[in-house]
Amino acid sequence: DAVRHTDASPLIELPDGTRYHYGAQAYKYRRQQQTVVENKVELSRLHLYACLEPREGETEFAIDIHASTPEPAKNEDAIRQHLLGMHEFKRNGLEYRVLVERVEVEREGMGAYHYAQRLGLIPDTGYTIVVDIGGGTWLTRLVDAEGDVIDENVMDRGGAYELAASISFDRRLTDILGTTADPSLIMDGFRTGHLYADTELTWQPWLEEHLDPWFKGIFQTVRAQYTPYMARVTRFLVTGGSSHLISERLAGRRLFAVMTDPQFANVRGLFPVVNGAQLCMTTK
Repeated sequence: DAVRHTDASPLIELPDGTRYHYGAQAYKYRRQQQTVVENKVELSRLHLYACLEPREGETEFAIDIHASTPEPAKNEDAIRQHLLGMHEFKRNGLEYRVLVERVEVEREGMGAYHYAQRLGLIPDTGYTIVVDIGGGTWLTRLVDAEGDVIDENVMDRGGAYELAASISFDRRLTDILGTTADPSLIMDGFRTGHLYADTELTWQPWLEEHLDPWFKGIFQTVRAQYTPYMARVTRFLVTGGSSHLISERLAGRRLFAVMTDPQFANVRGLFPVVNGAQLCMTTK
C-alpha cells in the first residue's frame, strides 16, 4: 500500500493502476528510483504530473509548457512526444484531465542566464560562461553580449552525484555504517547540514578532501574548453542545483557571480509573466 502523500511528496496513479510516489515519502518504501541517475526525458511526463496542482479548484484544464534540457537538439522531439496531448491521471487522489497544447524546449542554463540579466549580473560587454552544475551532469554555455550561444559543452558525468559517490566510499563513513553509504542519502545531506539520513554521522569535517578535487576538476575543464575565448570572458555565471556546494569558494572573486537561488534560477528565467510570476518545467 502507498504511504501518506503530501503536496510536496505527491502520489501519482496512471489509468492502468501503476503508482509513483515522489519526494521524501518515497524513502519509506523498500526500493526507490533516483531521478538523478535516470533518463529524465523519459520521465518528463511523470515529472509533469507531480508538478501539477488544481487551477482555481479545477483539475481539468489546458496548459503550455516551457521546458529545458541539456541537449535540445537531441531531446526536443522526444520531450514533445511525451508531453503534447491529453493526459489523464490521479494526483493525491484527485482525477486530472490536462491538455498540453504547446511545448517549448530551451537550452538548460539559459534560463538562469536571462534571469541573471534581469538581476544586473551580466556585463554589457564581453562573453559570459554559464556553468550549470546539476546532480548527475554539469554543462557550460559560452554566451556573447547579444545573448547568442557561441559554444557549449554537456558533461554526462561529474555532477554532485559523483561527489556523493566519492564520499560514500570513504572509510570514515563506511566503517561506522558497516557498509557502503548510499550516494542518494549523501545528496540529500548536502542540503541538510551534511548529515547522513537520520543519523548523526557527518562528513563535514573532511568534506574538503573530496570537494577540492571535484571543484578543480570542473573549472580546469571549463578553462581548457574555452582557452581561445578567455581574454574576452567578463563573467562566469555559476548556477544549478548543486552550485551551493562551491559558492563559498567563489565569494569575492571579481569575475564570478553565483545565483542566490540556483536550483530555481533556470526555471525563473524561462518564462517570465506579469506580476513577477513564473511558469516552467525543467527536465534537469
